[in-house]
Amino acid sequence: MKEQEIVVKIKDELERTLRDVPFIEFRRSVMQASLPGVQVDLLLELKIRDNLQKVIVEVKSPGEPRIIRAAIQQLREYLGRTEDAYPMVAAPYISDDTARVCRKNGVGYIDLAGNFFLNFDQLYIERRNYPNPAIEKRQVRSIFSPKSGRMMRVMLSNPGRSWRVQELAREAKVSLGLASRLKERLLDLEYASEKENGLTLSRPSELLKQWANNYSFRKNKVYDYFSLEEPKELERNLSQYCEKRGIPYALTLFSGAALVAPYMRYTRGFAYVGNDIGEVADSLGLKQVSSGPNFSILEPYDEGVFYDSREIDGMRVVSDVQLYLDLVGFKGRGEESAEFLFEQRIKPQW
Repeated sequence: MKEQEIVVKIKDELERTLRDVPFIEFRRSVMQASLPGVQVDLLLELKIRDNLQKVIVEVKSPGEPRIIRAAIQQLREYLGRTEDAYPMVAAPYISDDTARVCRKNGVGYIDLAGNFFLNFDQLYIERRNYPNPAIEKRQVRSIFSPKSGRMMRVMLSNPGRSWRVQELAREAKVSLGLASRLKERLLDLEYASEKENGLTLSRPSELLKQWANNYSFRKNKVYDYFSLEEPKELERNLSQYCEKRGIPYALTLFSGAALVAPYMRYTRGFAYVGNDIGEVADSLGLKQVSSGPNFSILEPYDEGVFYDSREIDGMRVVSDVQLYLDLVGFKGRGEESAEFLFEQRIKPQW
């Protein structure tokens, strides 16, 4: 949708909302209202009881925090040249993060999903929690796609470090172009900031939890097996077999969590295996089953799952970041383990 089309839709929605308030008399609206050196997309003139009030609106697409901060600055410049005006920003969609930026700066907002906030002259209107009706899939993929996920693992696993785009691309094994695009997305969403020494995550906790909301360990292909041996014995045997043959592997989910937090008990083991899964399963005497498994092998959806894996008790375990992502989507005890991992191991590093 072109920005001019968005302005028209926002104008119609804003007028419709304000006309529903009995003590507001709608006077007129002006598109592309200008003062010397500054312009806003919309100017509405209202009469509220006996008072005249202007509402100025700057429309942006997309409505990401960094973009909206620029709009707020533009509104402030306009406010410096007029009186009795209330500032608002508008976009196709206003996220919770963007809404917080607006409220903190004393600015109202409206979007095409139905979210609305306005607070002035004893007038308070709020509508919230309307979902995005037209999520921009390309933008979502640009953060949570497999290769972009490699970059996020690198940054989340190295808290506080600043990265040049070239070294980040090299460490994550992605193209320089992808690294540059993801950098801009992280900046727009204010998950990261950029200074002289490079790019640094500014809201790692929020980024990780947003990723977890868009992730499931079932993105990987899961092979379920049963064996008369206990999961711990199977883990040890799998580790030894893969180590001898140079097969990439790493324990995850409850198998990994039990090594990171030894108090945990479990009856089903999990491991990533990079290749030759059938051969590995045969060597362990595993029987593939459709129900009641006590061991599952995950074929990675991307090699990034192995990034920053470490050795614990002689066996490789995925990084805390990957372990959290896998656990949080496993309902029940997985969610509990993920929260423990986050509070006790991940969050303290940030």
